[in-house]
Amino acid sequence: MRVSVDQDKCVASGQCVMAATEVFDQRDEDGMVVLLNDNPPAEQADDVRQAAAVCPALAITIEE
Repeated sequence: MRVSVDQDKCVASGQCVMAATEVFDQRDEDGMVVLLNDNPPAEQADDVRQAAAVCPALAITIEE
């Protein structure tokens, strides 16, 4: 799995962080998404898919 984020689309809702805390974080100054791991282990795959599904801006892309 390869994960990428489009910071231009991000609306800083934090849904991704709540769904997959080990893969996503937010910048302190503006809340924009920070990708911590673009190739997460298999045991985090479901959380990452959930994060992409709940992102209101559709800023997360997953390549399986």
